[in-house]
Amino acid sequence: MKYAVLICYAVMIVGILVLTAKKSLSLKDFLLGGRSVGAWMSALSYGASYFSAVIIVGYAGSMGWQFGIAAAWAGIGNAIIGSLLAWSLLAKPVRRMGEKLDVGTIPGFFEKRFNAKWMKLFASVIIFIFLIPYSASVYKGLGTMFDMALGIDYTWCVIGIAVLAALYLFAGGYKATAITDFIQGIIMIVGVVLIIGYIIKGAGGLKEGLSALAKTEGGTFGSMAITRENAQPLLSNVLLTSLGVLGLPQMLHKFFAIKDEKSVKRATVISTLFALIIAGGVYFAGGFSRVVLNKIPDATWGTAANAVEQGGMVMDQIMPTMLTDQTVIGIPDWLQGLFIVLLLSASISTLTALVLASASVISVDLLGSLFPKRTEKQQTLTMRILCLVFVVLSLVINFLMQGTPIMQLMSLSWGVVAGAFLAPFMYGLLWKRTTRLGAWAGLLVGFLTALLPPLFLGTSVSAVSGVAGMLAGLVTVPAVSLCTKSTLPPEHIIRTAFSK
Repeated sequence: MKYAVLICYAVMIVGILVLTAKKSLSLKDFLLGGRSVGAWMSALSYGASYFSAVIIVGYAGSMGWQFGIAAAWAGIGNAIIGSLLAWSLLAKPVRRMGEKLDVGTIPGFFEKRFNAKWMKLFASVIIFIFLIPYSASVYKGLGTMFDMALGIDYTWCVIGIAVLAALYLFAGGYKATAITDFIQGIIMIVGVVLIIGYIIKGAGGLKEGLSALAKTEGGTFGSMAITRENAQPLLSNVLLTSLGVLGLPQMLHKFFAIKDEKSVKRATVISTLFALIIAGGVYFAGGFSRVVLNKIPDATWGTAANAVEQGGMVMDQIMPTMLTDQTVIGIPDWLQGLFIVLLLSASISTLTALVLASASVISVDLLGSLFPKRTEKQQTLTMRILCLVFVVLSLVINFLMQGTPIMQLMSLSWGVVAGAFLAPFMYGLLWKRTTRLGAWAGLLVGFLTALLPPLFLGTSVSAVSGVAGMLAGLVTVPAVSLCTKSTLPPEHIIRTAFSK
């Protein structure tokens, strides 16, 4: 039955591909859907790109095990900061300024807003290099679930996922991904509600599950309380996965493409509720992992919980173990298929958003500067080819970094990219007095603060260094801008950018 569910999903994807595929898409159509994507599609596309197997498999399992129910703070932060604040603060000005300056990417924004060509080129390189580990973590999360649920070899799983994502992105561009994300967003809501119900059932019910968590060693796993022991790692991950979204190109891209400012208000509400259900739900469910895994038998270690404690099972296997269990949780075969489709939906949405963001900065921003005389048809073809190149590169990195946990791969990627872009992009968008040197300083300080600690100390510190990079940039940009007023962009650029 689970294979039947998976086949139905694949048929749906192919159907959308056939209906949306166009040979003669303009560059604006391919990259931004012609800036005509409505509220519902934009909101669910944003949410589906936000939450992938990285969150559902990697973060929910790992944080649920480490912090218990308090892991749900990550989902609440994702909804309030990563969705509500992001849409309320940035969506309208990004849509407006993107149209005024005729840009659809963050590097393009840096060049036009600050009159800084080299800043555009440097930002393009950062995006292309550091979104690859995030894409690799998406493959890893989904491949792990496929391997455990279907017994299909991991290698062939991730190759199949890459081919599927590349095909419909190559054929239909952003509009195709937005339509698919809308449908996949609905699947995600249904799937997550069922995940919560079955995992709580496996814990013995809500009351019994919380009581059992409270009796676990440490006594804090059944509470939402933030303690002295869990404050630093918990808050670092909450801020990284919430505040960091305000500086991620694949998320901000949704704001460039939304139909009009009237659609923003409705999309804000939809996106926030979606995040609360999806992120809040999976982190809350993951918080019961210690109780549920302690009931699932393990042939070698006695219980799955003991296997984790003894190092026989890695954190990335916690959620797949619970979602494929038929002994304690009693998940029926067809529902396993739905869970697989849920993760496939979320992961392909995220993967295509990452691919489009990365391919666009190389085709439009980097090659556009080096070869300015290319026709629009050549630019669109180049972008399509680069989409395929990025998929292959991220697939290769996925195989090379098999020993690195999903959570660390994502933290490295989000930390460096958001650390570099959050401050210069946000100040440039909202504050007229942001100078070119202020933006450069914020980008470099944030980038280096986020990158250097993982290089020398390992990826386990990526979450903390990423948050430090974002905060450092937020302080640096205004401080340097106030001291370098002579590097303000020409008045006509500011007037055009901030015109209503």
